[in-house]
Amino acid sequence: MSRVALAQSYPAKPVRIVVGFPPGGVSDVHARLTAQWLSERLGQSFIVENRAGAGGTIAAESVARAPPDGYTLLQTWGGDAYNPSLYPSLKYDYMRDFTPIAEVALSPLVMEVNPSVPAKSVLELIASAKASPGMLNYASAGTGTPQHLCGELFKMTTGVDMVHVPYRGGAPAVTGMIAGRVQVMFDFLASSLEHIRAGKLRALAMTSAKRWPVLADLPTVGDFLPGFEAVMPGGIAAPKNTPNAVVDKLNREINVMLADPRMKARFAELGSETITGSPTDFAQLIETDAEKWRRVIRSANIKFE
Repeated sequence: MSRVALAQSYPAKPVRIVVGFPPGGVSDVHARLTAQWLSERLGQSFIVENRAGAGGTIAAESVARAPPDGYTLLQTWGGDAYNPSLYPSLKYDYMRDFTPIAEVALSPLVMEVNPSVPAKSVLELIASAKASPGMLNYASAGTGTPQHLCGELFKMTTGVDMVHVPYRGGAPAVTGMIAGRVQVMFDFLASSLEHIRAGKLRALAMTSAKRWPVLADLPTVGDFLPGFEAVMPGGIAAPKNTPNAVVDKLNREINVMLADPRMKARFAELGSETITGSPTDFAQLIETDAEKWRRVIRSANIKFE
């Protein structure tokens, strides 16, 4: 009876969704769409709070320490699970200290080059990089970010030698790309799509397993390198031991959102694909994805002290 009563009364006060990145990024926009939907559906305010820094670990640690009552949630992403491999001194472990609630969306990256680069395809870029080792620079939003790890996965898969140039965020990296200070980048569609359409950047391929509707004519990296795939899962998680009644209620409401045609279209505009499923489905996805990136981190010897 108490679990039923809890599910009926929750939420009785405003709920915070903590985001580990600045406003305007993929995680932030996903969180705001989710917060607006839940506020309207559940009749209580869901408030987005940005606590940026250290690859999302500042936000994750704050949520891990919060009371497990459903009133502090994390807009989680794949990096939350593999960050312990990058930050050995973290005071929390994602797989131990969090309860996944619901997957929200999968976001692939787009492999792009400055228009001055002669290569018009993935294979041409590989050939160019192998002909001139160390001459191509690839940009990222910072060490350990998805853009960085995707670049390292590409290097591992192809054996090419490209130089990593980390920027302090995705927007400065894209600016560097447009200016020609760096030549290659794997970036989220949300921040590069308009530049691609304007001809300021040239898209070579998507990192998803299938072609992406927003750029339907663009091949995938896997078309040239079978098995290559890099997509970042994002969703909502809560501190460990959050009541099952709360987890189930949030999962149910978020899945309703993800099945709504208008919301599916809105996420698609951001270059993301909505994914419905249970908390267990989300937990399994996060762990499988994290293990893949842990291997890349170990191979490239990436870590922070």
